[in-house]
Amino acid sequence: MRGIGRINALPDELILKIFLHLDSKMSWDACSLVCKRWLMLQRLGRHTIRVGASASPHGLINLLARRFVNVRNVFIDESLSVSPPVQSGRRQRADQSPLSALRLHCLNEEDSGLDSYCLSDSSLSAIGDGFIKLEKLSLIWCSSITSAGLQAIAEKCRFLKSLDLQGCYIGDAGLAAVGECCTLLEDLNLRFCEGLTDTGMVQLTFGCGKTLKSLGIASCPKITDVSLEAVGSHCKYLEALSLDSNNIQNKGLVAIAKGCRLLKDLKLQCVNLMDEALQAVGIFCSSLELLALYSFQRFTDKSLIAIGKGCKRLKNLTLSYCYFLSEKGLESVAAGCPELMHLEVNGCHNIEACGVISIGKSCNRLSELALVCCPKIDDNALSEIGRGCKYLQALHLEDCSIIGDNAISGIARGCRNLKKLHIHQCYEVGNEGIIAVGQNCKFLTDLSLRFCDRVGDEALISIGEGCSLQHLNVSGCHLIGDAGITAIARGCPQLSYLDVSFLEVQPALILNLSSFTRKCANVLL
Repeated sequence: MRGIGRINALPDELILKIFLHLDSKMSWDACSLVCKRWLMLQRLGRHTIRVGASASPHGLINLLARRFVNVRNVFIDESLSVSPPVQSGRRQRADQSPLSALRLHCLNEEDSGLDSYCLSDSSLSAIGDGFIKLEKLSLIWCSSITSAGLQAIAEKCRFLKSLDLQGCYIGDAGLAAVGECCTLLEDLNLRFCEGLTDTGMVQLTFGCGKTLKSLGIASCPKITDVSLEAVGSHCKYLEALSLDSNNIQNKGLVAIAKGCRLLKDLKLQCVNLMDEALQAVGIFCSSLELLALYSFQRFTDKSLIAIGKGCKRLKNLTLSYCYFLSEKGLESVAAGCPELMHLEVNGCHNIEACGVISIGKSCNRLSELALVCCPKIDDNALSEIGRGCKYLQALHLEDCSIIGDNAISGIARGCRNLKKLHIHQCYEVGNEGIIAVGQNCKFLTDLSLRFCDRVGDEALISIGEGCSLQHLNVSGCHLIGDAGITAIARGCPQLSYLDVSFLEVQPALILNLSSFTRKCANVLL
């Protein structure tokens, strides 16, 4: 069209609504190049900014605040590479524009001005001044900020709902200021905030305890049960707690269970907790939907029996290196939690096959199952999963030494909606099981068979004929050769990732993959 485009006759509000339907930030940025009006609208419509470590961070923050006045979400991660300095006061070439500061590249290790690349308290104050509508702020590994900077943010950004301080060495005064000023705060992450003590946590709960819904604490050595008791007393609406600490005892988690009865997500890595703590969770937290227990060494089946009796809404359960659990605990969960959809059992060497069999019989909504380092789980257990869990979409098996073709065949015949199958270092699995997968699992898109050294070309030929894979990993399957890879290339035109490392595959075949699978941009040899 010549002259003024017809779309520019539309009001700003309508054009912005159209922009919101764009599928990516790249498309949004491309539209901003059409005309000055669209550039202005793109700036007004930008709500989120993500920045890595930056030279002259104060200048960059001021620049972004001037250009994007409606930003509500700011994510700064100084663990990312350093970006070039922001230059102002003179016109730059297109490839040296101020926004090139958002392009990340590596900082020379010999650069003596490392401090100039770290976000400071003054930069935090600039964030508060520039982004007055701020609701989410993430400061990952911003090691130079202190309580003074956090206090400035808290005082200026009173609409803040989400705050991530992972790796920031802030103290009690800053956290107390957040509690006093940010009375709408719902989400708080304090992982690796080593400067905090119980004093700051207690003061935080006094201020924003009524609104806090999600809390994460990890590697904060001065945080004890005193903090959790304060959370239990003041944070009645807490829904998610992630806790990784060697200092927390039963008393702290019992206080959480009794006080935070709306708790839905609970992730724990606390080696000193015992049955008393998890039994309290089972008794008082009837709304619990997700429970993840990592590296627990001191609790027994009594805990899972309590969870099975009290947490009828449980949908997601992870048990990682829980050495004293047996199949009795898993049987209790299966009987009491029929809504279970995700189960991961990792390194729990005492859980026998009958525990998984009970899951197959009772939890017919199961959609994801992961069994890692489970030497006592056998073919009968997986066959029962195949018979009972018709909606299973993802199965991950690793280092399960006695699982073989009968198990995989049972899964293939019963779980025809399977989309993701990862089998790693299961040396009894061979062609027969994978052929059954190719014949029955027509929706499979992700297959990984790392170091399953009995799987050969026949299996991949079946997969190529029956499935439309997007992701394939056959690293270490030394019986697979050119015939198998060719069958996959011809039968899976949507393949985008292929790992054939440790295989003797002809280089010419890999080069010719593009004639079959145009999307296969990632090939590992």
